[in-house]
Amino acid sequence: MASYKLMIKDVIKKADVLLEVVDARFPDETRNSEVERNVKRSRKPLIIVLSKCDLVSKETLEKSKSRLSKIAPTVFVSSKQRFGTTMLRHKILEVADIQGRDILVGSLGYPNTGKSSVINGVAGKNKAGTSSISGHTKGVQLVKAGSRIVFIDTPGVIPFDENDEYRQGLLGVKDATHLSDPIGVALKIIETICDKNKTALEDFYKVEIGNENSYDVLELIGVKGNFLKKKGEIDETRVAIKIINDWQKGQLLI
Repeated sequence: MASYKLMIKDVIKKADVLLEVVDARFPDETRNSEVERNVKRSRKPLIIVLSKCDLVSKETLEKSKSRLSKIAPTVFVSSKQRFGTTMLRHKILEVADIQGRDILVGSLGYPNTGKSSVINGVAGKNKAGTSSISGHTKGVQLVKAGSRIVFIDTPGVIPFDENDEYRQGLLGVKDATHLSDPIGVALKIIETICDKNKTALEDFYKVEIGNENSYDVLELIGVKGNFLKKKGEIDETRVAIKIINDWQKGQLLI
């Protein structure tokens, strides 16, 4: 973890502007307070980028943007829908206020929050390596993003006290094959969606949810999807893996 700290300090030192890319579904969980403090101490501009905004309702996005804008200028982006990247480019040029040379932009954030996709969106081409598997960006690389903007792309930043597997599953830091308790993670996903947008879960899995708890909902999804063992029992693990994969691929909206 010491190497991550050194890398972050180096990126902050070299960059003119810093982006903190967070998952729009979990903006608070994917912010890194230590990184934000380091940027503040450097007195360099910070922009918070709400990535994957196509997975969140407009009302939720506006609330998050309003709240986070009190901390730093905030822009929401959907690389999938090619939305918000022009606004982000303008915001970078605005806060940097640098003339006569390229602007170096440091890109920071958790694994799998969409940093490389945001860079590609601004660049207009697939210049930064992207992957649905977390941790795809293995080292720091420079990415030319058209006129006057050069990104410093970095591997994901993992909080130094991070040991919560449930949160790692929710955020896609760990995929289903690397979780010791996929059922527990799937239940957390169900609870999250039921709390914010139960209809989306019902529509996606073609089930009707009343007052059932998260485990009952998992069983409903298992029955509907025919995830059964030989004796007709629900194969909880298979259902859980299906839910986790659907969630991490962005097929479940909130």
